[in-house]
Amino acid sequence: MLHHIELWVPELPRAVREWGWLLGRLGYDPYQEWEHGRSWRHGATYLVVEQSSAMTDGAHDRMRPGLNHLAFHAGSRDQVDALAAEAPAHGWTPLFADRYPHAGGPEHYAAYLANTDGFEVELVAIT
Repeated sequence: MLHHIELWVPELPRAVREWGWLLGRLGYDPYQEWEHGRSWRHGATYLVVEQSSAMTDGAHDRMRPGLNHLAFHAGSRDQVDALAAEAPAHGWTPLFADRYPHAGGPEHYAAYLANTDGFEVELVAIT
């Protein structure tokens, strides 16, 4: 089982707004808060966003080696549709919109989104 994920972000307040909205909608609860970071927990797993002083220059690029995206169970098809519709108002841009909701294939119902910092999420419908 996954214990936690930590994402280093260039601007903490923006990350808190964007990730906080999404994680809250996915059932994560605020967990920890400190000067340079926040976390949200769902069961035994938590996700951290941190603006670390040890971070080097350069933006996250999901197309380079490293993290491409995080995929979340996002409920029913209707719940995925609602998240996809609300996401732009919270800093998330649709990816592969011309193929929504089957960008992952005809049997896969999901929304793909990228936030301001270039982190991609896949919101998968439980069918």
